[in-house]
Amino acid sequence: MQTPKRKYRFLLMALIGSLCLAASGAYAQDSSQAPMVKNLTQQQFGPVPGYPDCMRAAGLQGDPSKGPSLLLLRFKSGCTVPWHWHTPGEHLMLASGVGHAQMKGGKVVTLRSGAYAFLPGHNVHMFTCVSRCVLFLSSDGVFDTHYVDSSGKEISPAEALKKN
Repeated sequence: MQTPKRKYRFLLMALIGSLCLAASGAYAQDSSQAPMVKNLTQQQFGPVPGYPDCMRAAGLQGDPSKGPSLLLLRFKSGCTVPWHWHTPGEHLMLASGVGHAQMKGGKVVTLRSGAYAFLPGHNVHMFTCVSRCVLFLSSDGVFDTHYVDSSGKEISPAEALKKN
């Protein structure tokens, strides 16, 4: 039997998950797509060009190079995606682990399992996985990444990632 606190946490996580998936609904409207269910163990994770080697991704829906998409990301402990921004809005939901997110000029926010974050387009931010993280990332459009240095000047992925 679930305790009230545990039941509340489960309901909250289910609601947040539904909201995150609803946000990605813009590309789920294609009636030619068949229903799909995959467990975490069935996902095929691979490296993402222009991102740290300590991060892997599995595409769940859509093509991030063509429009809205939903990705499942896996980070090793200590993995950091340095300061960057994207043109579209980005929705994150942490499925497991602990991470730190920070918007430029803002405080570091600790994210734990079930946490949801919305990062508006063109807003500089960074993410660090404190302990092995799995998170869902939904993008509102073509997912581009623009790394910046401490002054906000755009830099190449190679330059941004060599500091890691």
